[in-house]
Amino acid sequence: MPQKNNSTRTSTTTRTVGTDRRRRLRREVPSTVGLLADAGDFAAMRDYRSFVFDDHRDYLRHVEGLLRSLAVQGIHTTVALFDPEEYADFCAESGHDPDTAEARTRFTAELAGSGAVLPYAGQPIDDLVPLLVDEAVRQATWEYATMLLAEAGTCADCGEDIGHASFERAAAALRRLMAGAGPGRHHLVCSVPTEAEQLVAVLHAETGTDPEAPPRIEGRDGLDFVTVLAAGLALGGSGGLVLRSTTEDHRDRVHGWRLDRGRLTVLSAAAVFNAYCTDADTGEPVAPEPGVEYCPGFEVDGPGPHH
Repeated sequence: MPQKNNSTRTSTTTRTVGTDRRRRLRREVPSTVGLLADAGDFAAMRDYRSFVFDDHRDYLRHVEGLLRSLAVQGIHTTVALFDPEEYADFCAESGHDPDTAEARTRFTAELAGSGAVLPYAGQPIDDLVPLLVDEAVRQATWEYATMLLAEAGTCADCGEDIGHASFERAAAALRRLMAGAGPGRHHLVCSVPTEAEQLVAVLHAETGTDPEAPPRIEGRDGLDFVTVLAAGLALGGSGGLVLRSTTEDHRDRVHGWRLDRGRLTVLSAAAVFNAYCTDADTGEPVAPEPGVEYCPGFEVDGPGPHH
């Protein structure tokens, strides 16, 4: 009997150690949660009988609880925007039955590598949803701008790749923008109308007093901004760029440029004022913002061939 008891204790200890090790290993396996952020997308998923939720707010509440439970376990979790139309296309192409949890799991796993995702940082679901939507818009904008650059072709005169040349020009223009803006916090917006949609890129940067130090730019905002600006240069159509700089003990300064036939053209102070003090939807004038100085742009588009 003592031998049997020792054997039982050994077996129990072995199972406990194994369970503990699997739990520790689970913390090293990341998770991805597909989120139906939009009520319309949620309604579309209700057509599948295997999708058990019938109220969007209740669904979001349960997703928030799942995210919190994963965080408590120390599991790194990303949240992906779940698009029902893309899901249907995925199932049609892969041969999966869309009315199954397995198909939704496989699609979510695909999103983890290619879709719009955000790491979960403990924020409330009402804060997470708009962040995720913004990330999806940002990625879609970058992908479309990248496609436009790839399709720009080559220059008929010199044979240079227009997309590549435009990207290099846009990167150089951003460097000149930061150098000309000087020390402070800077907010840049580039807007490029295209046949399919309006491309908009926003960049936040901070520069110090050392002119040799590079500006501090969050994440991939610099790449997104340069790509959209490059698309505007390559298309050769209209567009605009605004730079707003904030420096301690000084009024905010606003500079502006317009895209015109593949060049960034400086706007006068009066043109910047008119652009900033006109309602974009109605065309009606709006009161100038107090504490803001409307300034002319400065030269940021270098000399050389422009395609």
